[in-house]
Amino acid sequence: MSENSHHLIMGELVDFLSGKTLPDTHDERYRQQIARHLVNGLGFDKSDIEANREITIHTAGRSATVRVDFLVYRNRRAVMMVNYAPGSLVTRRLSTLALSRLIFDYQIPFVVVTNGQDAELISGTSGKVEGEGISAIPGPDHQIITSLPDTFETVSAKMVGQAEKIVFACMVDGSCMVENYCDEC
Repeated sequence: MSENSHHLIMGELVDFLSGKTLPDTHDERYRQQIARHLVNGLGFDKSDIEANREITIHTAGRSATVRVDFLVYRNRRAVMMVNYAPGSLVTRRLSTLALSRLIFDYQIPFVVVTNGQDAELISGTSGKVEGEGISAIPGPDHQIITSLPDTFETVSAKMVGQAEKIVFACMVDGSCMVENYCDEC
């Protein structure tokens, strides 16, 4: 294992989208599988997918950087965010939806949370689960993508503040907001 990492590094692999060499971990293997599915399985062009976008969040006088696995674009607008996280999808819904509200000044219409074996398609505006399973992820020619309006809903400052707190609490290691409260922080 590498220093400062809790992931087993099994060597190196070549990133499907960028061609860059990355550490080979179990999580990265799932991310590569997802990227291949978006391109080979669903028909998105590699140029329509942005991987590993870093977002800096600020809340309660603290800041942290979190990563968005995939932003999928159509007509130069992000129409879908896909985030991988191992384990239960239900526990990842709220934080992934919150993260989708921090990337742009508009709400990304669709949010996908996946553990690499299962997935949930979530409406960015309502937060409701619209589909379950890897097959629920829409491709570029799917009706829910092609029928999107020309403008997307703006994310309010209040919602951004709430989303930052949720993302910080759920996605940042050592994020306990109360100083000296727990041994893990």
